[in-house]
Amino acid sequence: MREKALAAAQGFIGTPYRHQGSRRGVGCDCLGLVRGVWRALYGDEPEAPGPYTPDWAERGGGEPLLDAARRHMPEIAVADALPGDLLLFRWHSQAAAKHCGILDEGGRLAEGGRVIHAYEGHAVLSSPLGAAWIRRIAAAFRFPE
Repeated sequence: MREKALAAAQGFIGTPYRHQGSRRGVGCDCLGLVRGVWRALYGDEPEAPGPYTPDWAERGGGEPLLDAARRHMPEIAVADALPGDLLLFRWHSQAAAKHCGILDEGGRLAEGGRVIHAYEGHAVLSSPLGAAWIRRIAAAFRFPE
């Protein structure tokens, strides 16, 4: 399933950033990228995220993104992440995880790898996974078989 997830994520590269969007070629944010990959793999999404603001993680408390991933995907050790796996990031050690992306080609998780993600001001892209990104990884998940 990792190969299919990776191919679906790569198909989103170049999609414009659009908050709450999840459509390849039309617009998506980081969660929308994962939602679009899920639909490409399985059809319907397991749950609707509902509307959310850019600062949702700071305002609501808890770990809504991490909790949702745990409800629907097997969690794996970060060190075991491979291309096609989902990575969640937190900006600060005390903050909720609020960014996500799909590990791109380049082998195991290590500096020199890449992550496919969307963030404000940029289209979906494959960025180098440098030390600053690696330090911010909160969890890793595999799309279910």
